Amino acid sequence: MEPLQQALDTDLIRSFQEGNQQALETLINRYKEKIFSSIFFLVKDKYLAEDLFQEVFIKVIDTLRSKGFQNNKQNRELTENVHDSAGSTQTMTDKIGLRKLVHQLKEEHKVLIELSYFQGFTQDEISKMLDLPLGTVKTRLRTALSQLRQIIK
Repeated sequence: MEPLQQALDTDLIRSFQEGNQQALETLINRYKEKIFSSIFFLVKDKYLAEDLFQEVFIKVIDTLRSKGFQNNKQNRELTENVHDSAGSTQTMTDKIGLRKLVHQLKEEHKVLIELSYFQGFTQDEISKMLDLPLGTVKTRLRTALSQLRQIIK
């Protein structure tokens, strides 16, 4: 059996995102029968089911390649890394002086960093708490992190 045939779905998805077209073909082959039969069961038309089947994978590819998906993925990875390594965030950030650096930011950025990285709220929760659109929260957090990088350099 070929290595891609034995790969886990998550590994195949990651490989496809890195540009491996064979990984996508492996995923399609792995699930085409189940997906097609489910679609056919719903629409009861072979040709329509084939069209919808193709649309499903086109939509997935378009979504994976979209700028919005990539930005959201970067935000999630950054947030997950921060929360994974948080431990005793209060003590750790005070020791390395990170809080002092954050206080150099504009108030709108400082508040978001505080809520997200020091208090552990999700971007969606922050959006609701501050009555801001989720996109605004994400953009301001990205800007704040960029400014922090500049301060640290």
